[in-house]
Amino acid sequence: MLRWVRRFVALFLSVLFVYLGITAAQVYVASRADQRAPTDAILVLGAAQYDGKPSPALQRRLEHALALYQSGVAPRIVLTGSKRPADRFTEAYAGYKYLIQAGVPEQDLVLVDTGTSTWESLAAAKRVLKREDITRVTLVSDSFHNRRLQSISQEVGLEDRVSPTVGSPTLQQLAGETARVAVGQIFGYRRLFRATG
Repeated sequence: MLRWVRRFVALFLSVLFVYLGITAAQVYVASRADQRAPTDAILVLGAAQYDGKPSPALQRRLEHALALYQSGVAPRIVLTGSKRPADRFTEAYAGYKYLIQAGVPEQDLVLVDTGTSTWESLAAAKRVLKREDITRVTLVSDSFHNRRLQSISQEVGLEDRVSPTVGSPTLQQLAGETARVAVGQIFGYRRLFRATG
């Protein structure tokens, strides 16, 4: 019996190792994709803000979205992200204020300020975009998020392309994202969000 248990454990670990390796490759390959092409809107995933001022990560996303907007990829920009309990402003509002100051007309901006995770933000955006008659979006985040973003957007029913910010992901970022994608692909990202809060 002990021998069979050892064999089962060895087989399980081998399968897990191969699965994680394949997932890591998928995350890495996806991180190199930039699918910019005409869509209905550019959707910016939220990141930290400090009393209404975008963090460096959020600023990079906003600048990239602005460049896409100015080059005619889409006529509108959707800003996502809620706030922490002690914050005065949401991530979406910080992005809105930043882009207004950059010269983007208010009517070209859509705020979706609910959602404490990528899944919840995209699900909330889907509901808002349906009312706005927006069906195709270009997702803007960091490059190592591409694989998970596309999987979640498919799960919530968005028709998407990805166009990430410039920069190569670190090994730590790729490893963390590989773990999230590996679990999400098995159990579903909605279940993963509910399990982790």
